[in-house]
Formats: sequence, C-alpha cells, structure tokens
Amino acid sequence: MKNKSVGIREVAQHAGVSTASISRALNSPESVSPALRLKVDAAIAALGYIPDAAARALSSRRTRTIGAIIPTVDNAMFARGIEALQRYLSLQGYLLLLATSGYDPEVEFRQAQNMVSRGVDGLILRGDTHTEGLRRLLATQRMPFVNVGVYHPDKPYASIGADNEDAAWRATRYLIGLGHTRIAMVAAMSAHNDRASARVAGVRRALKEQGLPLPDDWYYEVHYRLDDARQAARALMARPERPTAVVCGNDVLAYGVLLEVERHGLQVPGDISVMGFDDLEWSRHLRPSLTTMHLPTDEVWTRAGEHLVKQLSGQPCVMHHEVDATLVVRESTAPPRADA
Repeated sequence: MKNKSVGIREVAQHAGVSTASISRALNSPESVSPALRLKVDAAIAALGYIPDAAARALSSRRTRTIGAIIPTVDNAMFARGIEALQRYLSLQGYLLLLATSGYDPEVEFRQAQNMVSRGVDGLILRGDTHTEGLRRLLATQRMPFVNVGVYHPDKPYASIGADNEDAAWRATRYLIGLGHTRIAMVAAMSAHNDRASARVAGVRRALKEQGLPLPDDWYYEVHYRLDDARQAARALMARPERPTAVVCGNDVLAYGVLLEVERHGLQVPGDISVMGFDDLEWSRHLRPSLTTMHLPTDEVWTRAGEHLVKQLSGQPCVMHHEVDATLVVRESTAPPRADA
C-alpha cells in the first residue's frame, strides 16, 4: 500500500527537481543528463516509487515495451541473445516481452498480433521467413521491426546478422583446404528456417566449386537434439564408404556427431573431422574441442535493441548491419589420413 501512496510529486520533491524533469527521465531517459538520471533513480529507490505504466503510455503514446519472437527457448544461442537484449533494454528503461513460434510462421504471425494489440513499440523477429499476413500487419501498423540472425542489405527493412551462406562456404573451404574430399553434412531443419537453409547452400556451393559431391545419403536434416544428431551420425558410420569430415548446422548437432563417432570406436579428428557452427560455450571445453564458426550473438541482439531504441527516439540508425562470422580452429579437425 505504501508504494501506491507515493506519486511523481513526492519523487520530484525528494530529488529536488521539477515534476517535468521526473517525467522526462522516466519517459525519455536518453534526453536527460546522466546526473539527473542518477538523482531520479536514487529518489525512486528511496521512496519505493513504481511508475504507472498505463499513465505513461497514455501521455507518451509509448509503452516502452519491445516484443521479441524467437523459434524456441530450447536453444542456447537464442537464450544467450535474449539475455543480452534484455540487459540492454533494461538500461534504456524498456521492458522485453518474449514469445516463441516453434518455427511456424503462422504461430509467429499470431504472436505478433498479440504483441501489437498489447501496445509494443517495436518487434524483433528471427530471420526473414514471415507470412504475408505478418508483413501486412507490420506495414499497416507502421510497426518498427528488425530481423536478427540474417543480413539482407537488399531488403527495405532492417536486418542484423551474419551472412550464413558465406560463413558455411568458408567453413567448408577450410575442410577442403585440409585435403578432405569426402564431406558430409548434418544440418538443422531448413523448413521455415532461412538461416539453416543458407548454411546448407554455402556448403553445397563450396563443394560444387571444387567438383565434389554431396550424396543424398551423406546429407541429413535433423531437429535441434543430440539424439537426432547421433542417429544421423550412426547412419553415416554405417555407410560402406564413410566421409572423412562432417559439417554440422550448429554446435549442438556437432556434439551429437562427436559422441556417436566416439561410440563407434573412431577417433576425432584422426578418422573423421567435425565442424560446428555458432561457437557455444561448451565447444571449447570438449575433448576434442570443437572447430566451429563463431557468431557474436550478444552483439547481434544488442544491436537489434539499439536499432529500435534509436528509431523510436527519432535518432538516425543504420538499416543493415553485418557481423563477422569467424572460423575458430580447435582440435576436432585435421587433414585426412593418407590411407583415407
């Protein structure tokens, strides 16, 4: 009950500033000096004041809420990105509203409708595989949004991410440079996932340029689960002629391949080299540690938040930003054995 009795006038009196200054600090923190923000924050903390979000939304026509729709929370990369985004938005005085789509564009559309109806100021979407209904909704509502995880400078809307096809091409070129000519792939499901399909395209392009095949029985698409990746690796191990290297669509799939190769009594990288994608924290702690493509996840999601905050405050912002995907060479890759 005490919090409800404290109003903006009491906060202004405690901080020794006007109520207008308190209002600016709460509604547009970027427009006031750091010293004033600290003074206001101290007064709010001392009095236990909780701003009335509904009143602020009515006066500013902003809820200071950003919506983010991701495919799933069962993915370490998404969890890490959302954590970085929330950390940034909190510092800017914004609330993050999160929803999942299960890689289903129709579900993503319905979640976006729900968020827009609740007054979010902007949306962060994963990838660029959206329904026409969602695209119309964003256009008619003039909703600021940004696609993360992809880099599409030819599109008229914002994107922040890596060139996934080029990154996969470089990863495969590295294996070819080591001397591998029998290269398989365990990919993530590409349906409604333009990041996964771009990585597949990059692998195929690198192989085609060198006149190397990717036979159907050396290519598997699996869900983001260790068991599924192990099953794909088990099928590869059962082939009369095994590949000498496997490119994986992400690090979790690579972990499954590593486990199954070991279970078959084979050596990594002596018998089979394994390449990951994402550079999760565990990748450097495994034995053998995983060679992979590093993606700066924290940077991608933080920049997405920065883009929307700047756009909403009328500041100039770059429409497209490409982050670097870098090859991290560790212990899981080596030249193929001479007898292979």
